Amino acid sequence: MLAMQHYNSSGVIAPFSLSNQTPTVQETEVEAVSSNATGSANNPTAAGLSMTLGILFNVVALIILAKAYSRYRRRSKATFLLLASSLIATDLAGHVIPGALVLRRYSVHTQGSTDDSVSTFRGDPENPDASCLFLGGCMVFFGLCPLFLGCAMAAERCLGVTKPLLHARLVTTARTKMALALIWLLALCVALLPYFSLGAYTYQYPWTWCFIRVVEGTRDTDLAFVMVFSGLALSSLASAFVCNTISGITLVRARLKKKKPCSQRSSAGSQDTEMVVQLVGIMVTSCICWSPLLVFALMSATKSYSGMLDSDRDTFRGLMVTGVRMATCNQILDPWVYILLRRAVLRKIYRITKRRASFKGSTFRSVRWDISSVQTSEKSSVNNI
Repeated sequence: MLAMQHYNSSGVIAPFSLSNQTPTVQETEVEAVSSNATGSANNPTAAGLSMTLGILFNVVALIILAKAYSRYRRRSKATFLLLASSLIATDLAGHVIPGALVLRRYSVHTQGSTDDSVSTFRGDPENPDASCLFLGGCMVFFGLCPLFLGCAMAAERCLGVTKPLLHARLVTTARTKMALALIWLLALCVALLPYFSLGAYTYQYPWTWCFIRVVEGTRDTDLAFVMVFSGLALSSLASAFVCNTISGITLVRARLKKKKPCSQRSSAGSQDTEMVVQLVGIMVTSCICWSPLLVFALMSATKSYSGMLDSDRDTFRGLMVTGVRMATCNQILDPWVYILLRRAVLRKIYRITKRRASFKGSTFRSVRWDISSVQTSEKSSVNNI
């Protein structure tokens, strides 16, 4: 999902003639200029570079998680690390597979003849090819999986913080792997709905990526499909918010009640705090990155189905591109959330901040002491006179 975020950097492109009538000379010239501008701006180098960086970040996070999992394999944190590793691995696959398909589509287009029209590059919206169907399915699958996994991680930590004994009895490695398989299966079932005549995938502006048909020719099945997709995604975000809020409140109350905690409980509490902080970071990142695309898709499908999108079609095309760019950023930020919000990193940040604060405080105290000593010496000299 990464490679498509750089393909619309040429700015606003004039709308294409969608009617069956013969276009005027002015419209033909505008389309030709738009096609040339799009082709000149669609440089795959920047997209390939950002995709490579995203893959690198996810691989680094996977290595850190693998080392942590080997240390905590028999502890309660092992379940969280297994889910986090699955999340990062899914983000990594979401970079490689859709990104490679988008880059391949662009390379095929740029290597073709210069007389190819934009309409040919867009493909047939009624009968998309196999690559478009596969790319659209990947977009839905790799979009839902991270949100489902974030919700599962939040629910697991909520149970571990509020009911630790029940968590120890119910949550096992085997059951966690079964839950992961069910999550991936659910996301796959949703992605395959167009193959059962519920909704359809089609090329999206600027015709380098595929998604649910929400801008042009939206039907009742497309509206139902986008409502299922957006509803599941927004429900996952809302559930993660509720679980993380409960976990945070429980941890704060436990900290306030503890007067003299033992070292073992203190260590367990710090691990819980670390995991909840990471979950909050993942949740906030997912909300910021995914909410625009989910909301824009719902709005666009509703307006298109009701026939009120004709005048705002170009606006919603731009909104969809912005939404998918922001959703793509989620796969880049997820590994950094885990890497930066680890306990070791937070301790270093706290020590550096504390040192700077103590240095500023000591400097301020020394300056105050110098001023007060000068004032005292001046008063004593005046008294002597």
